Amino acid sequence: MPRYKPQERNGLFLPVVLSEQIVPGSFVFALDYLVDHELDLSELDARFRNGEVGASAYDPRVMLKIVLFAYSQGLLSSRAIERACLHNVQFIALSGYSQPSHAHIAKFVSQLGEQVKALFAQVLVTCDAQGLIGGELFAIDGVKLPSNASKECSGTHEELRQRAMRLERAAERIVSMHQGQDRTGGDGSNLDERRQKRVEALRREVVRTREFLSKAPKRLNNQGQEIKTNVTDPDSGKMATGKGVIQGYAAQAAVDGQHQIIVAADVVGSVAEHGMLLPMVEQAEAYRQDHTLILADAGYHTKDNVEQLEARGIPALIADKQMRKRDERLVNQDRFKPKGDVLHDKTPKARKPTGKERFRPRDFEFLDDGTCLCPAGKTLVSNGSTYLVDKGLHRRDYKASPDDCGPCELRAKCLRYPDRTSARSVYLFGGRSPDWVEPKEVVERDDAITRMRTAIDSPEGRRRYGCRIGTVEPVFGNLRHNKRLARFNLRGRSKVNTQWHLYCMVHNIEKLAGSGWRA
Repeated sequence: MPRYKPQERNGLFLPVVLSEQIVPGSFVFALDYLVDHELDLSELDARFRNGEVGASAYDPRVMLKIVLFAYSQGLLSSRAIERACLHNVQFIALSGYSQPSHAHIAKFVSQLGEQVKALFAQVLVTCDAQGLIGGELFAIDGVKLPSNASKECSGTHEELRQRAMRLERAAERIVSMHQGQDRTGGDGSNLDERRQKRVEALRREVVRTREFLSKAPKRLNNQGQEIKTNVTDPDSGKMATGKGVIQGYAAQAAVDGQHQIIVAADVVGSVAEHGMLLPMVEQAEAYRQDHTLILADAGYHTKDNVEQLEARGIPALIADKQMRKRDERLVNQDRFKPKGDVLHDKTPKARKPTGKERFRPRDFEFLDDGTCLCPAGKTLVSNGSTYLVDKGLHRRDYKASPDDCGPCELRAKCLRYPDRTSARSVYLFGGRSPDWVEPKEVVERDDAITRMRTAIDSPEGRRRYGCRIGTVEPVFGNLRHNKRLARFNLRGRSKVNTQWHLYCMVHNIEKLAGSGWRA
């Protein structure tokens, strides 16, 4: 029989040099060098006052490295990051075997706050120094992600008040049901453990909802109308996606067209997404040049946005909702769409007669003496002719006698509301008046919206706007698929914005590492 070398799978003491695990040219190397030599973390150091007394703290440089590397590996949970710091050799090398707990990791992320924007800006400075920001075009778009909030706890103040009442009645029904089943006639204090927990959970939710309603003001839109809020995360919002409605945030990004560097980032939950176009342009001001072209899809197209960009002299191509319909290249696009499941064809079928169709004017016989006959043979008399100025048409009105329509057997098929309409009326349109003039065609307006539409419909505009999808969509694909960013696990816009900036930093550092920086 052949002989093979033995395999050992038990515990071994292996010599591991942690510094050798950080390989030049890798993401870990770029991250380690960037944090240690390029970023200014003095604001994070200023948090600590334990120089002379108090316990030692985890180095914020180490914590930042751990979190950014974890996000690059698709680890979002602080407990998963804690386990990686104990067992993954690259995490151990980055952290210097400091082994922070999940509580310290979660606290570090949630308390970064506005300081994360300064760190994000410093990474952009390094990217710009390496020539990774071209400044030719910025593509702005957003991706909708769920957050740590419940859709069931969303609604207007009145809807939340009604929900609290329903939950309270549900708890009472559980107690009364148990009392009815209790032969001893108890007062419900001897509920079984499962029902007792359910009742307590319902009552806690009622108290939490009513406390929220007593403290939180109503949220109003720009028109002064009340919009829905959320008890668990008031800053989040309900958003429609291709996979249904989510409770979360729309993460925004402005991406440079040369190397897909994210030059601006933000999140929005309670405001319409189109309201973020101008703020994103302002955030990218440090890297925007006079000729930098701003690209955005139809979700950002509003009159105010277009006029503001034109007034500031910012070149932009913002698609409107009719752009694709005007594109002659997409005339035959329907033939490329899937034909659908032949076993479940949902195409509308011809409507079957229901037997309730009313008689139409074509069912009446109009005579030359100014009368007409209805399907029942009764006479309708004309009460004159009316001239419709806007259409240039003459209309003659005919009306039946209530004495004829009242006992008629066809009344149900002739009148829309047989129970309250006394008699049938019919209108007959005649020819146009000889002196009627066709309205002139509407003169094309010369405003910002028209100029934007003309620019984006031109061959050069279509070519340049076509760069949008290839610039910004791969960035979202990288973060959502490769980095497994399926949801935000924090609450509140400030904390969610921190997490989004950290993910954008990961993307930019990955671009730095891929460019051969410090290799």
